[in-house]
Amino acid sequence: MKRNYVIIVGVVWLLNACNVGQSNTKEKEKEKETEPTELENNYFGQVPPGLTPVPFAPNLVSTPAYQYGGTFTPDLQEFYYLRGDQDAAQQQLVVVFQKNNQWTDSIVSARPGQPIISPDGQTMHLGRRFKERTKTGWSDVQLLNAPFNEFFIMRLSVSAKGTYFFDTYDENNPDFPIRYSTLENGTRQAPRALSKAINTGTQMNHPFIAPDESYLLWDAKREEGHGDSDIYVSFRQKDGSWGNAINLGDKVNTNGWDAAASVTPDGKYLFFNRLIQQGKEEALPDVDIFWVDAQVIEQLRPN
Repeated sequence: MKRNYVIIVGVVWLLNACNVGQSNTKEKEKEKETEPTELENNYFGQVPPGLTPVPFAPNLVSTPAYQYGGTFTPDLQEFYYLRGDQDAAQQQLVVVFQKNNQWTDSIVSARPGQPIISPDGQTMHLGRRFKERTKTGWSDVQLLNAPFNEFFIMRLSVSAKGTYFFDTYDENNPDFPIRYSTLENGTRQAPRALSKAINTGTQMNHPFIAPDESYLLWDAKREEGHGDSDIYVSFRQKDGSWGNAINLGDKVNTNGWDAAASVTPDGKYLFFNRLIQQGKEEALPDVDIFWVDAQVIEQLRPN
């Protein structure tokens, strides 16, 4: 009798253990189902694009108005861009971020320049201006030292080792060049124009340098282009020179204005701007931020 009692108690214990195990497994599966996915944490939960560009985050970012110059922080948790009211010329710097597990936007300031976040996330470049990351947020806008403050810079992009690449807009000289400035032993070097591989055509604007300096993106008007401004890429050669400009093709470039390209910090997506419709009278044009798989660049890289 005592032996039967021990067996019964053992069976009951095993059944309870199995139930507890199954319950724990179900709880873990439930927790896993409710945990945010990588896509929900990054890119506002948007469905990733393929090799055909699509507007980024419709209704949240891309709307029938003016959105321009999107840039992510390295952790992909903040997205900065310029937004304008289609019925007025005023533009604002806007940030999209997560709050209470929801993506929301907030106005940072009036337009201070076109934002590009440095690879280390510590500087927001704004043309010839910049902000620095502090313990309490971004610093006030500061002006670069001479000679950079003497140029009309629409976009300045910086590599991981500190090399500046920037345009030098001049309304009286449409073939103004893209320039670069290296950082050597902590000293900023004098700007120099890039080679004709890049500085050919007119309206050479909005350079973006890959963090490792393996390629450069920019937009320009060239005779062989698809229409207005097209986006081009040049790959760094083994001897350190820049290869001939390669047009990103008719999926990225249209017969209208396509410009201001950049690649996300994780290297996965190409972002750029496209003119959808020209504004009338005092209204700003309808410009959207598009994104596409960054393989559109890698497919053009020479073997």
